[in-house]
Amino acid sequence: MQREAAAIREAWLGRALSTRPADRPAAEAAISGLYQLIGLPPPRFHWVSSPAKGLATVPPGTRACESIDRLAEWPVPGRLSTLASTLRHELDARVRPRRQPLDQIVRRTTFFPLQRSVTSTLVPALNAAHESRALRRVWYDTLYVSWIAEYDALRRAAGAVFTGEQRRHLDLWTAATTSCGWWWPRQDTCVVSERPAALHTEVCGENGEVRPHHADGPAVRYADGWDLHAWHGMPVPAWVITDPNVRRIADEPNVEVRRCAIEHMGWAAYVGQAGLRLVATAPDPGNPGCELRLYDMRGGTRVLLAVNGSVERDGHRRRYGLTVPAFDDPIAAAGWTYGLSAEHYSLLQRRT
Repeated sequence: MQREAAAIREAWLGRALSTRPADRPAAEAAISGLYQLIGLPPPRFHWVSSPAKGLATVPPGTRACESIDRLAEWPVPGRLSTLASTLRHELDARVRPRRQPLDQIVRRTTFFPLQRSVTSTLVPALNAAHESRALRRVWYDTLYVSWIAEYDALRRAAGAVFTGEQRRHLDLWTAATTSCGWWWPRQDTCVVSERPAALHTEVCGENGEVRPHHADGPAVRYADGWDLHAWHGMPVPAWVITDPNVRRIADEPNVEVRRCAIEHMGWAAYVGQAGLRLVATAPDPGNPGCELRLYDMRGGTRVLLAVNGSVERDGHRRRYGLTVPAFDDPIAAAGWTYGLSAEHYSLLQRRT
């Protein structure tokens, strides 16, 4: 059953991260059907090429109360979210009293990995599109495929039985969340975004979770040129991917962005180009066969270069750097990163 739930998860992940052009007739029919379920006529549709365009677009006749800065106050997203919540409560009432152990397997194998994948892969681009605007998570959470996939897995892998009406409602939500990108439902008009034209990810979890990553260009790119760069799941400025260099790294105030840029350059290249002074080296007692290297950086800080204790998916161990206080002893610096003294760190058999 767990294997079947995992296969269902992978199929849903493919649909969630699809880069094919939107199926506009299917999306419009499904969204119109959801409008009708809350007592509204089908809206006019305004298609845009990216979430950035979607948030900037103000359809003709838009009410002042439906400006994008007041998204949390729009009536239609709230009513549709309530519609989805009501459906979930009804389905839970049919499923959970009888199939609690199976439900836990499905949630662990299907729901949570999909939730994490969408949050780490599609939401950063949405956050970037919002810029200074607050991200209104309640509405966007409704558009995640994870909750729909969970009930699909319960039906197909655990034998849950839903009514014809419940299946019809699930089908509408399925089409509305997998036939297009994000969408913004106003009273009379619905703005709908196309999917990304390109999406690059890497596996980052035991249950098939993915995150955005691309070492040679944007991790997420839309057809209109709007894009997002990411390094192992971390959204970064474009220069981190296209032109990481010592000067830009020195000028960057965000320590995580600096770390990503240095990793992209490679620690050996960065140390050489930045002219960092080697303070001391020592065998790593927490990682036998590997060496700790301590460099003087700037402003009374130092960088400890170490080798990861666990093997990456490609079979290699990643070299990484950590900013530490002005230690003279690499072992003391390594212990400090774990909250240990040099003496206690020396007693470790292997760190991870």
